[in-house]
Amino acid sequence: MKYEIVRAEDNSPGSAPRLNESARNVALGLRRGALEPLWLTCVAAAIDLPIFAVAYWFAQYGATPADGFAPLAAAGWAVLGAAIFVAIMVATGVYRSAIMADRVSFIARSVLCASLPVLGYLDFLPPEEMHTALTAIVLSLAVPLIPIRLGAVMIVRWIIDTGLIARRAVIAGGGEEAARLIRGLGERQGNDIRLYGIFDDRNDTRSPAQVLGIPKIGTYENLIAFVRASDIDLVIIALPFTAENRIKWLLDEFSVLPVEVGLSSYSKDYAFENTGQAPSLQRQRRIFAPECRLTKRLFDVFFAVCALALLWPVLILAALAVRLDSPGPVLFRQRRHGYNNRIIEVRKFRSMYVDMADPSGRQVVTQGDRRVTRVGRFLRRSSIDELPQLFNVLRGDLSMVGPRPHAVEAMSSRQERFSQIVEGYCARHRLPPGITGWAQINGWRGEIDDAAKLEARIAHDLFYIENWSFWFDLKILLRTPCSLLNPKGSY
Repeated sequence: MKYEIVRAEDNSPGSAPRLNESARNVALGLRRGALEPLWLTCVAAAIDLPIFAVAYWFAQYGATPADGFAPLAAAGWAVLGAAIFVAIMVATGVYRSAIMADRVSFIARSVLCASLPVLGYLDFLPPEEMHTALTAIVLSLAVPLIPIRLGAVMIVRWIIDTGLIARRAVIAGGGEEAARLIRGLGERQGNDIRLYGIFDDRNDTRSPAQVLGIPKIGTYENLIAFVRASDIDLVIIALPFTAENRIKWLLDEFSVLPVEVGLSSYSKDYAFENTGQAPSLQRQRRIFAPECRLTKRLFDVFFAVCALALLWPVLILAALAVRLDSPGPVLFRQRRHGYNNRIIEVRKFRSMYVDMADPSGRQVVTQGDRRVTRVGRFLRRSSIDELPQLFNVLRGDLSMVGPRPHAVEAMSSRQERFSQIVEGYCARHRLPPGITGWAQINGWRGEIDDAAKLEARIAHDLFYIENWSFWFDLKILLRTPCSLLNPKGSY
């Protein structure tokens, strides 16, 4: 997917905080995210599953007398055994990069996990066949396990050394506390955090231009723009205990960002691990964690494909109706705010006359708006005009469920920017925007002619973000068709 960076020259009212030149140069080198450890786990599990299914099949072949061996039944048990093995490996954390990089620990734990499915099989064998069966099973599992594990250790170590799965981080706050943090990370065995810069508002001896080789590249305001322009995993606030008010202010400012925020003063080992067990004072959790991203992406692709397979006749009829109703293109493209406040281009069926269209979204569509075509009025009230956004979902720009994306220049009926109406408006961009959302199925859509309407919409969006789950998404998706029967606010 393609995103735009808000450039330093953008001085329009209500625009995102600006990037200075130093921060922008660093951000341009971090446009592509690091390899998430979760993906390493998925790849390792995907490789192990077929290999150990074959190994378990040969183990049964060698352990079972020829007259009692059933190839198809053995294949079923082999696949089940491999699935159990992989599940145990995942559940016990053996696929973590730190363990896979340790040759002895990785092989020992793999052997232990591989032997567990075998124990159930041995219960069905008579005692006199036990010795022969054990020999066959050990040989069948040792042949793939040892060389594959030795090769995996070499690959994982290379991945770690090159920083492909390192967590990218920046420091908020300079001076002695930043120096203490940098030293602590350098001394920590197995450290997976890479520092790319320091942000601080101070310009005196308390915060020099460089701390132990890490340069200061901007202010706190630049930091917010920097996180939105780059793929950073962690922001570490390096301020002493005595700066409690300053720390609280920074946490409030960073609450609009979708990254984890760690507090160096409250961390004992500088691990900042996202285990779900760290105390609240050590870090501010990351809403859109890798496991959330993977689950949501699979959900989106599955339901987008199902929707297209079911609704393709509606898309074709709508396209023909738009083409026959008025001259101009079938689709309308508009720049909107996406995940992490980045700019995306969404597609809709054109519902306005071409010469009256408003790509910027500054002029709100009201009841009886003469810019809307006859077909467009029906498409908007039924929300059929939104169906082309299913292709945005497949591209990864949108999600099936999430806060609705607003136009970059969107304003209320009173010509007020949304960010001026609601404080912390950008906090709704901590998850990818969606075709439907919690606010929409509760009736909060359409024209914003009153600040209370936008406040209610944002409140619903934030509730959804803080309580996201697979089942919450499914609930919203299933309730969406019923909510369309009430077209309130859609003109």
